Amino acid sequence: MPLIDTHLHIVDLEALRYPWLDGAEALRRTFSYQSYEREALRCGITDALHMEVDVDPAMIEAENAYVEGLSRARQTLLRGAISACRPESVDFPAFLERQCANPFIKGFRRVLHTERDDLSEGALFRANIARLAGTGRPFDLCVLPHQIEKAIAVADSAPDVSFVLDHCGVPAIKDRAEHPWREAVSALAKRPHVAAKISGVVAYADGANWTVADLRPFVEHVIASFGWDRVVWGSDWPVCTLNASLSTWVAATHALLAGCSEGEREGLFHRNARRIWRL
Repeated sequence: MPLIDTHLHIVDLEALRYPWLDGAEALRRTFSYQSYEREALRCGITDALHMEVDVDPAMIEAENAYVEGLSRARQTLLRGAISACRPESVDFPAFLERQCANPFIKGFRRVLHTERDDLSEGALFRANIARLAGTGRPFDLCVLPHQIEKAIAVADSAPDVSFVLDHCGVPAIKDRAEHPWREAVSALAKRPHVAAKISGVVAYADGANWTVADLRPFVEHVIASFGWDRVVWGSDWPVCTLNASLSTWVAATHALLAGCSEGEREGLFHRNARRIWRL
């Protein structure tokens, strides 16, 4: 069965600048596409979307060009890129027009969990997000549990835009903090134009001590809330390597889905991603 990775990060310290890595020593090194591909092929990944890595804002378009260049250099798993963006900027409309002219750009993301909580409340931010309507490009919501309320407000402000919640809403799995995360996820899932990624949640588990049982209540709640037609899978490589290899996360995913029907697995593994990102 095809397995589409909707959340791959490539980090190249020689090609691009990543200011946030100065405070993340465990990840402050190059993670090449070649390293990812070698393991991805071994565990059955057939296609991948590159997720922006919060580069220096001046290098956003350079990152897109870098990833597209990798995809053209030889046959790869790369099927497109989800671009960084700055909806709070007056330059966003022109930026959006340039990116939408390129079919390799499949969607957009503005990392919100590292920013002030009210960033997404600005009138310009909301107006620019609404510009995504009709482009066929979803917007990824990367928020912490206490910010899901803000994500709901963004989604409500742009009902004609498709949204995707990253990483199950970043639950504190290590602390077993299901509340109020559960209630917030359920509320967001009531918006039919929002989907969710079962992506890299091992990064929020208890170091090397986690088990599939630790992940299960969080993953199952997201699937139950959104339904099998609005969930997709992602690795969040290399962030997942903080607590597990790519292969281990794939194996854990298969364990979490044991007993599910073939149709349900098809939706999560590839069918929904093909529809959402028009692959």
